Amino acid sequence: MTNYFLRKPWRGRIGALLGILIMALSLRAAVSVVPPLLGSVSPELGFDAATIGLLAMLPPLIFAAGGLGTPILIRWLGLEKVLTLAVLLAVAGQVGRAFMGEVWPFLGLSAVVMAGYGIGNVVLPPLVKKYFPDRMGVVTAGYVTLLAVGTAASPQLAVPVADLAGWRVSIGVWASISALVLVPWAAQLLHDRRAKREKNDDDAAAARTSPGAPSTSDSLPASTSVSSSVKMPPAKPTPEHLNPWRSPVAWGLAIFLAGNSAQTYVYFTWLPPYLTGQNVDAAVAGSALAYFAILGLPVSLLVPLIVPRMRNPIIAISIFAACWAGGHLGLFLAPMDGTWWWITLAGLGQGTFATALLMMNLRSRTTHGASVLAGFSQGIGYAGAGIAPLLFGVVQEATGSWNASFAMLGVCLLVMMTGAVMINRPRYIEDVAKPAETPEPVKDPAR
Repeated sequence: MTNYFLRKPWRGRIGALLGILIMALSLRAAVSVVPPLLGSVSPELGFDAATIGLLAMLPPLIFAAGGLGTPILIRWLGLEKVLTLAVLLAVAGQVGRAFMGEVWPFLGLSAVVMAGYGIGNVVLPPLVKKYFPDRMGVVTAGYVTLLAVGTAASPQLAVPVADLAGWRVSIGVWASISALVLVPWAAQLLHDRRAKREKNDDDAAAARTSPGAPSTSDSLPASTSVSSSVKMPPAKPTPEHLNPWRSPVAWGLAIFLAGNSAQTYVYFTWLPPYLTGQNVDAAVAGSALAYFAILGLPVSLLVPLIVPRMRNPIIAISIFAACWAGGHLGLFLAPMDGTWWWITLAGLGQGTFATALLMMNLRSRTTHGASVLAGFSQGIGYAGAGIAPLLFGVVQEATGSWNASFAMLGVCLLVMMTGAVMINRPRYIEDVAKPAETPEPVKDPAR
C-alpha cells in the first residue's frame, strides 16, 4: 500500500483528505460562536453568571469524556462509522439548540454538540495515520491550520450574521459545515468498497488460473495440526491489549496537553475581561482575543512540517514555551505598554497545541495505537485543563489581585514542560504491549 501511495501520492484518497480538512474546520466553530452572542442570547434564554460559567466548562469536560470513551467506539465500529456518529451528533445539537427558548435545554444540546466534536477530536489523528501514512506532516499541517481558521472565523462572523438574520441563524448555520463532512467521506467509502471488491475479484481469478495454487488444507498453518509435536508459545498481544494507563508516553502527552490547554482556555475566557479591567476599550479587548486566535494559524502550518524532522522535539517546544512565558509576564507586568507584543508572544506559544496533535501520530506505530493515544491524552488532558479558567477567576476574586492567578499560569508552563520531557524520546504507546521473550519450543513428552 505504501509503495502505491508513493507512486500515486493522492489518488484514491481525495475524499478522505477533504473529509479530514472539513471536519477540522468545523471542530471549534460551534464552540467559539456562542460567547460573542451572549449579549443577545442571555436576555432571551435567561443566562446568568453560573450558567455562563457552566457553558465555558462544557467543552473541555466533554472533550475529556469523549477522549476516554472514543477508542472503545473505534474498536467496536471502526474509524469511519465513529466519524459519522460524531458528525450526526454535532449537527443535531447545533440545529436543535438554535430553536431552544430556555437556558437548560440550550446547555443540554450544547453538550450534545461538544460530545460530537469530542469524538471528532480523537478520530482525526488515527484517520490521518490510516489514509496518509506517507504524508502525515503535510495533512496534519492542513487540518491543524483549518482548526485554527474555524476557531478564529466563527467569533468574527457571529455578530455580523446575527445582525443580518438573528442569533439563532448565526448559531445554527455552522451545522451546514459539519454536515458537509459526510459528502467526501461517503465518496471515499464507496471508492474503498469498490477497490476492495476489485482486489478480491483479481485474487480469486489468480487463484483459479494458477496451476500451483495450494489447496485449503495445504494453506493451513502448522500450528493448527492436532498432532503437532511442538507446543507453540502464547500468541503475541493484539493491538486491543494496549493499556495507555501503563504507558509513560501516553501520560507524558496527557500532561503536556493539560498544561498547554489550560493556558489556552484561560486566555479565551479571561483575556477580554482582564484587559478591560486594565482600562482597555472593550472593542479593542475583543479584537485582542481574535488576534490571539488568528496567531494559531502560522504555527499550526509550520509545526507539522518542521517538528517531525527534529531529533529532539523539545527544542521547538521550549521555544514555544518561552513565547508563552513572555506573553504571560508582559500582560502581568505591563498590560498597557506593548499589549500587542505580549499577545503576539502568547499567540505564537500556541504551537505547543499543534505539536501535541502531531505527537499522537509520531508516538504511535499503528492506527489503533494512534486512536488509543489520542483518546487517552485528550481525555486526561482536557479534564485537567477544564478547571483552569474557573480557578483563574476564583483565585483572583479570593485574593483581590491577579498575582496568584498569573502565578498559576507559570505552574501550567511547568506542567507542560514536564510532559514535553516525557514525550521527547522516540518511544511508542505500543511498547507497553510488547510480549515477553519467546521461549524455546518444548518437546511434547508424549512423543
